[in-house]
Amino acid sequence: MSAPDPDSIQAAAARLRAGHLQAFPTETVYGLGADATNADAVLSIYETKGRPRFNPLIVHVADLAMAESLARFSPLARKLAQTFWPGPLSLVLPLRPGHGLAAIVTAGLDSVALRMPDHPLALALLRATGRPLAAPSANPSGKLSPTSAARVLAGFAGRVPVLDGGPCMAGVESTILAVRDEKLVQLRAGALPLDEIEATTGLVVERAVKGAAIAAPGMMLSHYAPNAAIRLDTRPEPGEAYLAFGPAAPFAGPSRNLSPGGDLREAARNLFAMLAELDATGAPTIAVAPIPQTGLGEAINDRLHRAAAPRDGT
Repeated sequence: MSAPDPDSIQAAAARLRAGHLQAFPTETVYGLGADATNADAVLSIYETKGRPRFNPLIVHVADLAMAESLARFSPLARKLAQTFWPGPLSLVLPLRPGHGLAAIVTAGLDSVALRMPDHPLALALLRATGRPLAAPSANPSGKLSPTSAARVLAGFAGRVPVLDGGPCMAGVESTILAVRDEKLVQLRAGALPLDEIEATTGLVVERAVKGAAIAAPGMMLSHYAPNAAIRLDTRPEPGEAYLAFGPAAPFAGPSRNLSPGGDLREAARNLFAMLAELDATGAPTIAVAPIPQTGLGEAINDRLHRAAAPRDGT
């Protein structure tokens, strides 16, 4: 489809400035946006998604100057932003005094997760709005993240307007990195592999301890879940659906292949859409083939393990 015209972007920006929700595309997944300085607007994100209030939100910015008005950047944090923004990296940084963000955005923490999305429509919307946008994935809490406008409309039964920017290119959410002095800690694996971060900084990136207190979005154990149960690293049994990866033997039941050629970038792009397609078949269980842990495989496996975790009822 053609990109939204400037009038559509201005109308969406006006809705956001007026305190309403607006879904929009990024390179990772579609986001459910609200003015991050408006507490009532941000609260409507939680209400619309059914999201627990203790789960903070990523704030999207138009440029580095907007980001630096919200958080304190160390030289290391600034180097990361200058290297990887716009792009699928969210930086968790100390809040700057007078930042102006609604307290509910950070769920009471003294830090905030910031990123600059690598999508022309998202950046145009941010510039037109002139405010930072809190924007988690545009799906009911705990369900599959949408990588198309149609999935957003279906997930919220048409109740949320969405700017259609086509399919998302990355297909999994951003990597979330806490910058603590000269130490880097990955809080969530995502579309930016750690080896690229380590090559740029010369630092070894630590990983957050499992079960650690929630310090950023995407850290809840049960998340990104379809209705069907998930079985990982396995072959399908009769009555199940099958999510394959790489060369796969024929299967008589519902099946999709994340990447017949074993390309992890292709697999990441297809992950949420194919899980949703298999879930729509009504199969009670989705069996998932083994996915390598290298590169983007870490993020793919992270999402699959969260999808397979015991459901918490939210």
